[in-house]
Amino acid sequence: MDGPPASAYPRGLFDFDHQRSLKRDTVLHLGTLDFVAGRENVVFLGPPGTGKTHLSIGLGIRACQAGHRVAFATAAEWVARLGEAHTQGRLHAELTRLGRIPLLIIDEVGYIPFEAEAANLFFQLISARYERASVIVTSNKPFGRWGETFGDATVAAAMIDRLVHHAEVVNLKGDSYRLKDRDLGRVVPSDDAA
Repeated sequence: MDGPPASAYPRGLFDFDHQRSLKRDTVLHLGTLDFVAGRENVVFLGPPGTGKTHLSIGLGIRACQAGHRVAFATAAEWVARLGEAHTQGRLHAELTRLGRIPLLIIDEVGYIPFEAEAANLFFQLISARYERASVIVTSNKPFGRWGETFGDATVAAAMIDRLVHHAEVVNLKGDSYRLKDRDLGRVVPSDDAA
């Protein structure tokens, strides 16, 4: 399968000129949704403002247009939802229900550290979907720092192992797109300075 033509992604939906670390072919390939059919994952890593959420939402919309069910929430919102299910004695039922959704998008992993119980719930979510359904995860932290987020390097390593075993990992670099036109007091070299 060759995937959708480049015209299926109108210029302007994503500024590839600003985000030069991302190859257009990578996005075009992800847009075929082969990863959903293969029950694989996508992980976008990079600093704030580099396009992680934008890309995950775009892929989620594309999956909806292709007829897939998709659910989106931040990592903190997913953990709160699972915590409530756990408190009500229906965690297994909730994980089973979520397992019937072909694509979950988990945004902002790493922005807020988790307590031990929250980390355990998040691990259960990733484990329950392993090789059964797809996940898109966005994170501002490289995998080597996920132990800080989950409070336990062993739990983080086990989660990463399941998450990336069948995954496309996309590392985004550079400055925030949201701040590209803002003067933040940076010293800009003048033509006179040589």
